[in-house]
Amino acid sequence: MTTPVVGWTEQIARARLHVVTGKGGTGKSTVAGALALALATGGKRVLLVEVEGRQGIAALFDTQPLPYSEEKVASAPGGGEVRALHVDVEAALLEYLSMFYSLGFAGRTLRKMGAIEFATTLAPGLRDVLLTGKIKECVTRTDDSGRHVYDAVVVDAPPTGRIVKFLDVTKAMADLAKVGPIKGQSDGVVRLLHSGDTAVHLVTLLEEMPVRETIEAVEELDGADLRPGAILLNRVRPPRLPARSVTAAADGRVDASRVRAGLQAAGLALSEADLDGLVEETVEHAIRVQAEQRAREQLAEIDLPAVELPEQVDGIDVGTLYELAEVLVDQGVR
Repeated sequence: MTTPVVGWTEQIARARLHVVTGKGGTGKSTVAGALALALATGGKRVLLVEVEGRQGIAALFDTQPLPYSEEKVASAPGGGEVRALHVDVEAALLEYLSMFYSLGFAGRTLRKMGAIEFATTLAPGLRDVLLTGKIKECVTRTDDSGRHVYDAVVVDAPPTGRIVKFLDVTKAMADLAKVGPIKGQSDGVVRLLHSGDTAVHLVTLLEEMPVRETIEAVEELDGADLRPGAILLNRVRPPRLPARSVTAAADGRVDASRVRAGLQAAGLALSEADLDGLVEETVEHAIRVQAEQRAREQLAEIDLPAVELPEQVDGIDVGTLYELAEVLVDQGVR
């Protein structure tokens, strides 16, 4: 059996753009928020970007809905900070027109006419070009001294089923636009997204469907010459049975009399109904442990680094994000 690489590798640590994707329901946005905090630990400045229009970052950090500007949402241990940006497609297009074509006034006129919505509907790829273009601008922006404004940028990206299309669409646009500002912008985005400065992390649960979709996404990323980063195992639950007992329990071979004796020795007395329920739960737990082990074996085959985040039984709040960030830092995230 292949043994997975555990922890954050030096290659991933060198990346400046961290794209976080995952099947819907795996906790992608929560993991992206925790990753941003982890990367900011120790005095770094990190930008967390969302592109799906849900204002998920605001809800995650318990702040007001974000405008189209980079707002501080959290401080990190060691003097770091996390800023957040909710990319609005219309605002990004107006910014693009103003920056590359000096069409600020005309752009505002286009917005009043509804032409922006028409353009992004007519050319759906344009939406992703605008989003990735803004991300690239944030990653490469420098201050007066030539230092990057952000040490890292984390993107709460579209789910795995759409991630390659989202990241690779600018390459197609570059093929269409042979000269001019669009060509230069597209080429710059392509270089960034297909370079070692970018890592695409995949959030998954130890369940059949998310694992299958993760493996398929890695294959698609490889095929598009995009660089998978780490597998982020979310909501990992510890096994409650000794490893030697799992197989027998999963087969339904649980000795109720031994369970009763053990409980009595601990000073607990259960009714027959409660004891039957406990035995049933033991069998179900063992079956789940076996399924999770198979999932781990499948993920190990794709030979990517893996980090784990524990299940949070009390839900997610800002305090939980800091706890998850600390777990990531302990596994080498930096």
